Amino acid sequence: MYDHNSRYHSIETAKITLPDGRTVAYTPARLLPDGEKMPLLAETPAAQGERPDQLAHRTLGDPLQYWRICDANNVMHPLELVDEAGRFVRIPLPQA
Repeated sequence: MYDHNSRYHSIETAKITLPDGRTVAYTPARLLPDGEKMPLLAETPAAQGERPDQLAHRTLGDPLQYWRICDANNVMHPLELVDEAGRFVRIPLPQA
């Protein structure tokens, strides 16, 4: 259902039956990992005006992997990664 590099790829779709008898499929909430325990590729400063997707492209080669950087930094809102130019951001090892 989800692309192989999506944060939801490994989460199984769940189903619920509504009171009217309809069955609805949904993706359960994803539990966030402890970013402090993730193996790191590097730590790099956020550039002035850089967006999370640009940071992911620069460091991981894939702009859609910004969520991995969020996980490594225990950040729920991606813009927090780059809200302060020069802030050092933890870059996790790429996952297969």
